[in-house]
Amino acid sequence: MSTEGRSAEPSSAPAASVLESAGFVHIVARADGDALAASGLLARALRERDTPYQVSVGRTVADRTARVRDREPAADDATIGVGAVDADITSLETADRPATLAALDLVRDLDATPDPVLALAGLVAADVEPGAGESEWLLESARERGLVDRRPGLAVPTADPVDGLAHSTRLHAPWSGDPDATRDALAGLDIDLEAPETYDGDDHRAIGSAVALDVIGDDDAAPVAAETIQRALRPYATPDHGFATVGGYADVLEATARTEPGTGAALAMGHDAHEPALAAWRADGRDAHAALEGASTGRYDGLFVLGIDDGPVDAVARMAVAFRSPEPSVLAVGNGEAAVATRGDERLGATVEAVAREFEDVGIPDVAYDGGRRRGYLRYDADVDESTIIATVREVL
Repeated sequence: MSTEGRSAEPSSAPAASVLESAGFVHIVARADGDALAASGLLARALRERDTPYQVSVGRTVADRTARVRDREPAADDATIGVGAVDADITSLETADRPATLAALDLVRDLDATPDPVLALAGLVAADVEPGAGESEWLLESARERGLVDRRPGLAVPTADPVDGLAHSTRLHAPWSGDPDATRDALAGLDIDLEAPETYDGDDHRAIGSAVALDVIGDDDAAPVAAETIQRALRPYATPDHGFATVGGYADVLEATARTEPGTGAALAMGHDAHEPALAAWRADGRDAHAALEGASTGRYDGLFVLGIDDGPVDAVARMAVAFRSPEPSVLAVGNGEAAVATRGDERLGATVEAVAREFEDVGIPDVAYDGGRRRGYLRYDADVDESTIIATVREVL
């Protein structure tokens, strides 16, 4: 049974000393942008040390645990968990810090040089503002090296504004998911949409202002949308990087972690995976916006519920809580899977585990789960009625 036993406590052995003596390292990561960035930082450090490694991405605690238990490690192998794993391994999972920050500490303990842009993207994926708190040194280092530069506009991964805005899940407007509708929405601006290489600050500012007005003015937008869209404005541009902004890079990491984890892991490790990663991001964005627009909705005390026929429940829940939900928590229910998102700062791991146990108590089969900061994921038998899922989640949340 996938929810038997809580995730093991992290090993007491310092992670750096474990890795320094390892002949091979298996990194087992949670399927989100923060964990993917953390895995990439660690993998690059191991490559600097000529230590062989493998990165695996698991959607649930059970998936990651199976990956660990299915291997027969050699005596000098080490396994690092980036996310909860029900096994006695060294873990970067913490209750109050993004995995990216823990990975940065570990990389520096190994005397390796972390990629600041990847690390900043991981923090954005973890809902941390670049430069906030412990990441101040990281942002300053990136700025001093000319790797990032704050400018007007929006946090999208591509220089092409139509492509970037249509597929981004960091915003939701009436035209989101549809490149032709996005182009029409920008057509009234005195900007050549075919020549983004010529844009100056005023051009980026005009696009940002127009998009913000469309997001806030959407008839279905919740009041929180006005606050949320601010976090996508004035991005940190990355002039010499494969992605146009830090926030856009984070969006790609999130999309690939969910839909094409092999591509996402390769991207985070520094391999040439930009084009397949962008293709996965576009497909995920189209599906997520279409699912959100076509979702049925229900409102309960503290919980906004969306029922979708098809689409990425994680992205739908995340966008809904950021732009559509009148309640602080969202449950997106799909075909045999569901996602929870909240506007609070708490980690949802324990909450989602409790929901999974309740599912099993009421006879729902094949339950698996995962949880991170502000987000949780559940997988179960597709024949279970949606009303049962909603009632069980409401009992725990």
